[in-house]
Amino acid sequence: MTPSLFLSMAAFALAASISPGPVNIVALSAGAQYGFRLSMRHVTGATCGFTLLLLLIGLGLHELLYRWPYFTTLIQGAGVAFLLFMAYRLATDDGRLGTGRGDPPGPSMIKGAIMQWLNPKAWLASLAGMGIYAASDEDSLIWQFTVIYFVICYLSITCWACAGTYLRRFLHDSRQMRRFNRLMAALLAFSAIYLVWL
Repeated sequence: MTPSLFLSMAAFALAASISPGPVNIVALSAGAQYGFRLSMRHVTGATCGFTLLLLLIGLGLHELLYRWPYFTTLIQGAGVAFLLFMAYRLATDDGRLGTGRGDPPGPSMIKGAIMQWLNPKAWLASLAGMGIYAASDEDSLIWQFTVIYFVICYLSITCWACAGTYLRRFLHDSRQMRRFNRLMAALLAFSAIYLVWL
């Protein structure tokens, strides 16, 4: 792989991963409510879920989407429904800050991974990325792009969790946290609806 191709892949991954979207909004909210350590469950699950999707697209899952276009519509509908459900959960959260024993379990790796598989933005980024960088079906390029994307995606979502953890110091009680969660819920709902129109 040439340095220019590596930089191009990295730039694509960074632009797609760091930009605001449903997964990053949840990472921000998780960092604010549960702190950095617990929010890393979401970060790890979302990164693993996305890179598995990316790899499978590169290895041929995209063929399924071309043969059965209704599958794409089904994924989009399920994704929007899931994101709206997550927005509802955020909006109705009691705002308790995770501070110690007996706290709610907080974010989970499984939910983070599922969120990516039901995230229309993740499907678009995977299809576009593999279409640009691995259209030749060269296995080495597929794997190299996946590894680059994994590292950048992990760091990008971690940045959002860090930002949430920083905001945590300004959210001193459950009332402030509820307001913050409702703002995040509104952004999540907006991003879900916006993704339909892409």
